[in-house]
Amino acid sequence: MDKFPFIPYAHKRITTKEMESCSTEFLSQMSARRSVRMFDNDPVPKVVIENIILTASSAPSGAHKQPWTFCAVSDMEIKRRIRSAAEEEEKINYGGRMSDSWLQDLAPFETDWEKPFLEVAPWLIVVFKKSYDIDAGGKKLKNYYVNESVGIATGLLLTAIHQAGLACLTHTPSPLNFLEKILQRPKNEKAYLLIPVGLPAKDATVPDLKRKELSEVAIFY
Repeated sequence: MDKFPFIPYAHKRITTKEMESCSTEFLSQMSARRSVRMFDNDPVPKVVIENIILTASSAPSGAHKQPWTFCAVSDMEIKRRIRSAAEEEEKINYGGRMSDSWLQDLAPFETDWEKPFLEVAPWLIVVFKKSYDIDAGGKKLKNYYVNESVGIATGLLLTAIHQAGLACLTHTPSPLNFLEKILQRPKNEKAYLLIPVGLPAKDATVPDLKRKELSEVAIFY
């Protein structure tokens, strides 16, 4: 296998004070990020979604295989089909497939099987993971650390959505295989997350949650 050519790493050094300022400002911006279920149906330019996806696709991945596909859906009929299929799964989930403890943990969020945001949000981004690739001759090509790689890319996706002034929700109407059928994805792609994206509704509300303190999530050695 041919080796990659190596090029100088373009990096601008900043002062310690600038590091502190940049990291504090970014923390402030991202601390305002919330999962939103109430969207405005105002259109969002396609170029914004393209930039968001390109940002996500800049994520590191095992052996640089980039084992992901981001399907961006704005077509209303496809969104209707996705909502209908998602709600069918959620009816089963809320009707008994989810454990009592799971339902109890969800109760404070006042969620149910109805998912109108899947039609109202101007875009749905469906993240697919590729367990393997397929070359032009039909041969399987192994991918590595797929879940980790796609998880990192999705984190960048959510960050880019927030930085673009938009809101989103990480939605998981398990099982997700209906998305592979509706979007006609190849057999090596499995749905990972369904993410409605758009401007929050003017009257949008979110639960008054508290995030864990640094001492609860970090240990320094």
